[in-house]
Amino acid sequence: MGRLNKLPNGVRYPSHKEWQLLKKLPKWWLLGTLVFATPLVHAWWQHGDLLTRDVERTAMFLGLLFTFWFFIGAMTIGLIVIIIMKGPGYVSDPYYLPKEDKTLENPPKKQ
Repeated sequence: MGRLNKLPNGVRYPSHKEWQLLKKLPKWWLLGTLVFATPLVHAWWQHGDLLTRDVERTAMFLGLLFTFWFFIGAMTIGLIVIIIMKGPGYVSDPYYLPKEDKTLENPPKKQ
């Protein structure tokens, strides 16, 4: 017997937009990285050192680049969660409750 068993009458929802978006994410990641990294590469190519000139601009574009990467990563995790949630339902081994003790249900009486 396996660790998880499929539920006998579990409902599986059809996939729609999540797979389409997940397949587009690598292209979006590459294009966004190029958009935010192009000014940095250009400044490095022209001046040779990013930290001697325009530190604010360098920091801004690095911040935009890392924010964009975070957004793409969060979107990837969200889409994977949606795909998992739309899959078949599983049940693991049941947890049996201990024997019921009726004396625990009644509070002690005040005398």
